[in-house]
Amino acid sequence: MRSGSWTRIVAALLLFTGILVRPDGARAEDGYELWQRYRALPAADASALAARAGSVESDEASNPTIAVAVAELRRALPTLTSGAATGQGGAILIGTPASPRIAALRLPLSRAGEEGFLIREADVGGRRTLVIAGNRPVGALYGAFHFLRLAQQGPLPARIDVAEQPRVKLRMLNHWDNLDRTVERGFSGQSIWDWWKLPNATDPRYIDYARANASLGINGTVLNNVNAKPDMMTAEWIAKAAKVADVLRPYGIKVYLSARWSTPVELKQTATADPLDPAVAAWWKAKADEIYRVIPDFGGFLVKANSEGQPGPQDYKRTHADGANMLAAAVKPHGGIVMWRAFVYSEVDPEDRGKQAYSEFKPLDGKFADNVVVQVKNGAIDFQPREPFHPLFGAMPKTPLMIEVQITKEYLGFATHLAYLAPMWSEVLEADTYAKGRGSTVAKVVDGSLEGHELTGMAGVANIGSDRNWSGSIFDQANWYAYGRMAWNPDLAPATIAREWARQTFTPDPAFVEPATAMMMGSRQAVVDYMTPLGLAHLMATGHHYGPGPWVSDLARPEWNPTYYHRADKNGIGFDRTKTGSNAVAQYAPPVARRFADRRTVGDDFLLWFHHVGWDERMASGRTLWEEMVARYDGGVAAVEGMNRQWAALSSMIDTERAEQIASFLVIQKEEAIWWRDASLAYFGSVSGRPLPQGVRPPAHDLDYYKAIRHPYAPGHH
Repeated sequence: MRSGSWTRIVAALLLFTGILVRPDGARAEDGYELWQRYRALPAADASALAARAGSVESDEASNPTIAVAVAELRRALPTLTSGAATGQGGAILIGTPASPRIAALRLPLSRAGEEGFLIREADVGGRRTLVIAGNRPVGALYGAFHFLRLAQQGPLPARIDVAEQPRVKLRMLNHWDNLDRTVERGFSGQSIWDWWKLPNATDPRYIDYARANASLGINGTVLNNVNAKPDMMTAEWIAKAAKVADVLRPYGIKVYLSARWSTPVELKQTATADPLDPAVAAWWKAKADEIYRVIPDFGGFLVKANSEGQPGPQDYKRTHADGANMLAAAVKPHGGIVMWRAFVYSEVDPEDRGKQAYSEFKPLDGKFADNVVVQVKNGAIDFQPREPFHPLFGAMPKTPLMIEVQITKEYLGFATHLAYLAPMWSEVLEADTYAKGRGSTVAKVVDGSLEGHELTGMAGVANIGSDRNWSGSIFDQANWYAYGRMAWNPDLAPATIAREWARQTFTPDPAFVEPATAMMMGSRQAVVDYMTPLGLAHLMATGHHYGPGPWVSDLARPEWNPTYYHRADKNGIGFDRTKTGSNAVAQYAPPVARRFADRRTVGDDFLLWFHHVGWDERMASGRTLWEEMVARYDGGVAAVEGMNRQWAALSSMIDTERAEQIASFLVIQKEEAIWWRDASLAYFGSVSGRPLPQGVRPPAHDLDYYKAIRHPYAPGHH
């Protein structure tokens, strides 16, 4: 075989593992390895790590979860310490109290809880040993990943004594993946689940998916779209899900399924889907039994009902609680749960779409079964670039509520706009509901500490697909990472998470990490400013939500139209949600309602969400509202231009392949930020009748030009 042919074969093999060989022989990267690249540490750090963690031992290698923890450490440590001085080699002992050596140490594992871990150095058989222990194997696995995260952050501390446990019980990914491998609101290729080949063939990519999630403490995944198909509940498709569950199980990840409410009717098994019909309840109980026979640790069902045309119990004049409780009874004997989405809206409440979930669910507080958790979006509308926290948080003290956020950027520029979302999620989690006085934050509702709930959770709508870099772009990987870290601990600071991710994903060099972190931290605000400044929302074009469409007003239902949300006219702009309007503020606790209802205290971020404001009214900046809007749009564009310049200064510090992809996407973002700015100002200027302030660049085209733009094949729209 000629050497050129052999080189091509080796390159093809390395391509599968994310390691590329460039023609010049240098190592290239495509993002496949995510934050688990495990590159060699600086020599001093490598030597210090090798001195304390040169080998890995366990007395429980027969346990599948301990086995993968040992394998991960053995995979990572030789590379991380490849620059170490020879002749050194400390040991790691990993396991649970089932290990005689760990049991003999009498570690304070109560600090680790059921899923957490403890990492400390101890004397084991006369040898100084780094011990990673959990009460359960999954805790030890999480500890292994945490240790590797610490090792990549810089020199290890002289004394390691770490004890952590997750604050939230259910740390979920929701895949909106369809059975034909399309992904609703997905921007990274096809579904990761190759349903056509399952269950007879699996993809090694599933294991790397499991590794990445376990490294963050994610412990559950919903495999299919909330807009579910009845086929998912047939034996053929359950067998496919079971095969995925087998792969994910050693990594502590349970499989869940989205259930279509009308499944038994559509499969011609029952005459009705009425939750109070005994035949319907019996069918779902038998179906649950069938699933648990092949997936013994099946987590349960996620349900979207009576929303956006999906069937549900209200079709039979029953409540959401009636529906959820019927399914909960079916899975309860097996330890399963039901996650019932509170995302509901329809023409029954045309006054204000944002009020409907509260109106439907608040009266049901305390009426859900104890294995039901109500899944509530971070805001009351729909994953907008900025929303006030959902009024249901703090309003249902007798019901566990889990927060649902969108990792995929349906409304934030898809995969090509850099928007680090941890600041958005932190903004919501830190918000004070005042449900039980000051300090009743959304995070305390979500983690159960406010009302003493044990069934707690966070759900993230995934953007994980068949693209080699998993997420469509390198920086979108940071949102997956940040979601997992915040699901483990909702109080983690977004900047801290960004630094962790950047060090592992790119380089630990502070000259890169600090500017990159600053760029990430400002990115979401930039998107808000060039898309939906000052509390505006839902200005995106119809259906695909790609690009601006604030002029759209001809769709069949009022709440489908952007004009419904901004209500711009010649006098002003904004949705009046005070008592002179829809009075949505009344759904919040009185201190919050008073703050949002008062122009003096609502703040610029939510001004137009709660108030209709005159174009010439003065803002805190001293500018008129119209002048402030123009400044915000210009500021958003300027921020993206700054990100382009910043990346140009940083890109030489990492591999060429990823640097160039990021640079090309930032160019797209700049062009589209200008598009957003120009189209929006052209439209709002025509409505307001106000000229642009002196010295401001006019839009490149007239309004008709922007109205004529079409994107019939935008990704993620199904």
